[in-house]
Formats: sequence, C-alpha cells, structure tokens
Amino acid sequence: MSRTTVIPRRPAPRRKRPGPMKLRTVLLTAVGWLVALAFLAPYAEMLLTALKPTPELMKSPPSYLPSRWEWSNFTHIWSLTDPRIADALLFSLYVAGAATLLTLAVGLPAAYYTARHRFRGRGAFLLLVLVTQMFAPTALLVGIYREMVGLDLTDTAEGLILVNAAFNLPFCVWILNAYFASIPRELEEAAWLDGTGRFGALTRVVLPLAMPGVVTALVYTFIGAWNEYVVALTITSSSNRATLTRAIPGFVTSYHEQWQYLFATSLVSIVPVVVLFVFVERHLVSGLTAGGVRG
Repeated sequence: MSRTTVIPRRPAPRRKRPGPMKLRTVLLTAVGWLVALAFLAPYAEMLLTALKPTPELMKSPPSYLPSRWEWSNFTHIWSLTDPRIADALLFSLYVAGAATLLTLAVGLPAAYYTARHRFRGRGAFLLLVLVTQMFAPTALLVGIYREMVGLDLTDTAEGLILVNAAFNLPFCVWILNAYFASIPRELEEAAWLDGTGRFGALTRVVLPLAMPGVVTALVYTFIGAWNEYVVALTITSSSNRATLTRAIPGFVTSYHEQWQYLFATSLVSIVPVVVLFVFVERHLVSGLTAGGVRG
C-alpha cells in the first residue's frame, strides 16, 4: 500500500485592520483644506455679490448672503451696451488664441534647434531668453507704446498679439528646450533610417513625445495673454478693441457703480481658462513635472 503524505494547511494570514489615521496625516489634511478654503473664499464672495439685488449692494451694514438670489444678473451683462461684454469676450479670445499660436510657431523651432545643436553662443542665448522673462511689461510701457506708434499698430488687435507673444515667448522657448533635450536623439536617428527625414521625425516622433511640454507652454501663454491688462489699456482706446480685462472695470465708474455686474463678468471670464484646464490637465501635469525636471 502506498502511503499518502498529508501536507498541513497553513492558516490564512489575518488581515490587518486599518488603524487610526496618523497625526501627521490629519494635520496635513487639515492644512490642505484650510489652504483650499483660503483660495476659494474670494470666488465665493464674488459669486454672492454677483447674485445680490441692486439695493443690497450699498446696504450698511452689508449682508453676507443675498435676501433674493438675482440669477438674472448673469444674463443682463450680455445685453448691456457700455461695456459690450460679448464683443470684449470674443476679442479677448481672438487675441489670446492668436498670441498663443504665434508663440508656439516661433518658440517650437527655436527650442528644438537649441536642444539638438551645440553652437557657439548657445549658453548666452538661453541666458538671454531667461533674462528677458524677468522684465515686467509695466516697466516697458513707454517703449512699447512708442514702438506700436512707429509700426502704426496702436488700437489694433495685431499690436496686442505681437506684444503678448513677445512677453510669453521666453518661457515657451525655455520649457520646450528642456523637454526636447530630455528626448533621446536615438529615436530621431531611427526615424531618419526609416526615411522620414528631419521634419518627419520632428512631427511624427519628437512632437508627440514632447506634447506635455507643448501643452504647458500653450496653457501658460494663453493665460498670460488672457489676463493681460496694462498693455491693453495703454495701446488700445476704442470700445470695439477692448479686451475683457479692460471692459470689466467699466462697470464701476464715477457715474455708476454696478458691482453685481462686475463680479458676474469676472466669474464669466474664468470659464474659458477652466475649460482649457479640463481638456489639457493630464498633459499639463506631466509637462510641468517630467520635462522641466529632466531637462
């Protein structure tokens, strides 16, 4: 008779019950909520003010919550003629979008060339690009205005597009140069062997890999052009050339104070940026972390 060896079963490991949250985790969570509330509080105040009836805006002492929610304030802003918010919104979208495309059209070749070629003066060029990023538009207003007058571009969309593209171009070149440098050259060489050529390797291999960096530069440029105020106030004057940032203060003047419309329009101006972030958030996070660090 054959003997059967019986292997004793090992007892199943006991699952550890989740212990109480550590004090450090609780503190970090509480600090995170406090920081979030600090950042969201101004937007909450803007929303509550935008929903107040007109008599409550000058009430003393002011009430925090409106007695009647005036949702119509968000619809009335589109029917006003001074300022014309719909025209200003479309004009801002045109200026910000065109400035973004122009910045990428110039910045992509410059960043790619500096990342792939070691030419004389390369370090000085990149340092100059970084230094120009430190100049504030307000410090150059007189020079910018004189240049726009010389080019006959005052009170034009083209003038705003050129200025916004020029001020956002250094960041675009810098971050894209770091991202292109992080992509191995061997991938391009393999594409060249397949007969794609330099341009084909750039469009089919390098740019898809560098898309997070491109999206980061795109978002940064669009937001910079969208929020710009001082240059638009200086080189444009007509009402049909008013950006949204220039039109919003028109609700509060020496003759009338329409705070509910001002805050309602300010909240509307946030929508395009939020929509842009929703579509590119995944690429934006990887572009800010991977490309910038590895470069």
